[in-house]
Amino acid sequence: MESDDPQTAALIAILDQHDKQAIRAAVDGLIQRAADSQQLRNTLNHRLTEAGHPNYWPVAYILANLPNPSSAAITGLLEALDHRDPDIRWAIALLLVRIAKGKEDFALVDSLIQLCAKGSSNQKRMALYTLRDLALSDAASRTALLAALHDIEPTVRVAAAICLKARQDIDDAGKDLLLGLYLNDVERKVRHAVAITLAALGEPPLDFVLALKANSTSENEQTKKAAIAALELLGKRGSAPSGSASNR
Repeated sequence: MESDDPQTAALIAILDQHDKQAIRAAVDGLIQRAADSQQLRNTLNHRLTEAGHPNYWPVAYILANLPNPSSAAITGLLEALDHRDPDIRWAIALLLVRIAKGKEDFALVDSLIQLCAKGSSNQKRMALYTLRDLALSDAASRTALLAALHDIEPTVRVAAAICLKARQDIDDAGKDLLLGLYLNDVERKVRHAVAITLAALGEPPLDFVLALKANSTSENEQTKKAAIAALELLGKRGSAPSGSASNR
């Protein structure tokens, strides 16, 4: 199915190119045109499920910018969170946040939570950041963030730790989990992210404070920097240690 308008058809053809800037310009133009044309919306919806195209995310992005995006468009966005280009992943994540906030779309939030556990590494990370940016305070999203701390991929664990920084509803069990990662995770970048998050949550375990003080003189520059930053954050918060994990 093609558009009868040559200019619109040319824009649609650009969506299959590899030039990111050209695709973005075509997307912007088609969003404006599709808002006023049911025929174009029909064409794009057909294109979204038509086999043989190298790019599907631009069409999903266009349709998701219109009122009441279809489930196929949302699915296309969720799949595109695995795109190789981080700029595209972040643009899609921002759009998903806008959709979820605008519609109070709980089904979309549920899909993001599922993606945290079942997606690719890219999808897991982007789903975690999207949940963070939605500023949620529910138990399901909190559980998803904590569960991601166990992911086999270190970058996912880092993302989970970063996203937990904004959650003031983390209980002692959650802090104990973070403490365990800070003390034992094999990846330094995970330990560094956890240090800042656990300090930001306040009322730190005594074991954590002792580990920070020990690491503040580490020979590894990044470990030292993270420990000092966490101690400074605790100082600003006036947070006193709450005892070791085993004594709480």
